[in-house]
Amino acid sequence: MKVIRSALICALVLAVPSIGSAQTQVPANFFGLTSLELSPAGDGGGAVDDLITARYHKGHAAADFKPALNSSAAAAASPAATIPIVKPQKVVPGSESVSGFAGLSHFDQRFAGTGSYVNTQFSLEPPDQGLCAGAGFVVEPINNAIAVYDRHGNRVGGPKALSQFWGLAPEVIRSSPPVYGQFISDPRCYYDQATGRWFVSELEIDTNAATGVRGGHSSILIAVSATSDPTGAYYLFSFDTTDGDGSKPGHPSCPCFGDQPLIGADAYGFYVSTNEFPISGPGFNGSQVYALSKAALVAGRAPTVISFDVGAVPVPPPDQVNGGIWYSVSPATSPGPATRSAPGVEYFLSSLQFGPAPFDNRVAVWALTGTQSLDRQEPHLKLRHTVISSESYGMSDAFAAPQKPGPTPLRDALGDTDPISQLSADGDNMNWVVFQGGDLWSAVNTNVSVGGQTRQGLAWFRVTPTLNEEDDLSAQIDRQGYVAVQGEDVIYPSIAVNQKGRALITFTLAGPDYWPSAAYASLSNQAGNVHVAGAGVGPDDGFTAYAAYGGAGIGRWGDYTAAVADEDGDLWFAAEFIGQTCTLAQFLVDSTCGGTRSQSANWGTFIARMSTDE
Repeated sequence: MKVIRSALICALVLAVPSIGSAQTQVPANFFGLTSLELSPAGDGGGAVDDLITARYHKGHAAADFKPALNSSAAAAASPAATIPIVKPQKVVPGSESVSGFAGLSHFDQRFAGTGSYVNTQFSLEPPDQGLCAGAGFVVEPINNAIAVYDRHGNRVGGPKALSQFWGLAPEVIRSSPPVYGQFISDPRCYYDQATGRWFVSELEIDTNAATGVRGGHSSILIAVSATSDPTGAYYLFSFDTTDGDGSKPGHPSCPCFGDQPLIGADAYGFYVSTNEFPISGPGFNGSQVYALSKAALVAGRAPTVISFDVGAVPVPPPDQVNGGIWYSVSPATSPGPATRSAPGVEYFLSSLQFGPAPFDNRVAVWALTGTQSLDRQEPHLKLRHTVISSESYGMSDAFAAPQKPGPTPLRDALGDTDPISQLSADGDNMNWVVFQGGDLWSAVNTNVSVGGQTRQGLAWFRVTPTLNEEDDLSAQIDRQGYVAVQGEDVIYPSIAVNQKGRALITFTLAGPDYWPSAAYASLSNQAGNVHVAGAGVGPDDGFTAYAAYGGAGIGRWGDYTAAVADEDGDLWFAAEFIGQTCTLAQFLVDSTCGGTRSQSANWGTFIARMSTDE
């Protein structure tokens, strides 16, 4: 799901007090074991999708969650924060050091599931890309399915329905009347080099089994592998997110859920940050941050969850985000094993432009100190933040990327005569943060001016945080820049950095000359040329763009990409692309076009590896 849609050396401009006193404690729950054995793709799924469930998804489960902005509380950014005028990168042939393979597709996720889970998956888009790599494996969770690959792209686990993985009820049993299971979304994964364990997370909302309407309870689900083999056993945990962490009822408009959970880790803890929305009705309560003992999770013990209601943290008027509430406070992961002898600190980044809204030129840096106490009976942590100046970034009302025309058999079958759909491009929140060598790396989507045209581009940041002996936090921009292509669009960025400081940024490339493709650029002092890793072969033809399903000509896309470094220093990345094409005639005979799509959508994912051997 989706919440929100922003001179290169800049100094600290503001520090604020910690909010350590705001922490609360609740227990996590251990609720079983699971595994990720190999499953046949499309096992028992059949050839025909169910458009009724696609309509259900559009109307109930795929809402583009975002708060109603309070204009009276919104603070305009600096007058210098305007659409950036940037020099475009060139698109050049791919590097010989990069190889890749097609990951999970819409067909795979729609028809994942075995036994009683056969043909119980919703039609969903976009894929909500997850990725983690290590120990010779790659794990890819998307939406409501998960798979495991070896380094060469051979599938060795899954695709498994995530409802089946979590031991939940099937998403929908297509009986008459249908029976609905819990709603799950936004999976993430992380390989922890220090412990050799795999972590998977996902949000969950209870539903009414008869109607599918979301109910009055929500949680975050966490799975931790029992060994370094991602196809083996996992411990399963959950913690409540219905009203913050459930310990202090009274959050406005709750019961609520934690949208788009972001994950991070340091030597001591595993961290989840969510955006809290009411399960039904309007409202937004800002970010919630949760800290859990990594050692307890790895040992299969349910830890105490330390939570922070970041949405309740006052935003000083000079630093207000649009609406005055913090959102998407993204925890960092590190590419190497962190030492447990160091004092515990977990860093976070967040953007301040909440779109569509005025452009901004600030980012927020957060530090959670005392994380070494997570293993103790009485943990004591403090969360503080500072706001620093940055390059300009943001999204106007126009945050969509046009597509190159091509075959769109679902559109044709629906009799849709509107112009070919565009791709949503609204990722102005920091979805993935990496902490390496004392620096935090992240990126957001932004409108850019290229050759007099407004296009979709990317703004990236390398930030150096500092904590003094009194744990006062300061920070500065070490490097920053943009990625843009003349006449084309680049959307939904993620950054991978290895222990030697080698970095790349991945994204989808689309436009008049490129069907949606998985692309990347190297990062150092500036972004390099753009390379295509997985070339698109046709346009997006998914149901969310079409009026028959409530669409308005803009298809849901990406929501986010993913990029990570493994223990060998290789950089892995994954993004949504279109890896199939077929004609209306082929589609009318077989709506899966030979098992390459479903009746409702044709997206795919592409996974690539940049070898950094020297």
